[in-house]
Amino acid sequence: MTIITVILTIFILAILIGYEVIGKVPSTLHTPLMSGANSIHGVVLVGVILSASALEGPLNYILIFIAAFFGAMNIVGGYAISDRMLNMFKNKTKDESK
Repeated sequence: MTIITVILTIFILAILIGYEVIGKVPSTLHTPLMSGANSIHGVVLVGVILSASALEGPLNYILIFIAAFFGAMNIVGGYAISDRMLNMFKNKTKDESK
């Protein structure tokens, strides 16, 4: 087997397993699951930092920048979703003295 065949096999299996796992999650838990998954992208930023220290050349710098940008954007989005979700559970008592 060539390396491309192995990589494609792992990719297809990851898609199928991910679809089955997410398909079994109740709809009330999708927001916490996705916000947690997005915040885990901090690992992507660690990988970007390690890759940036080993790579050279303009194309590699551009790809590293794109990976860092999308990883950071996903982290911020995950925390924003978590904040909105947590705000839904706060008590909304009106000031009755007015």
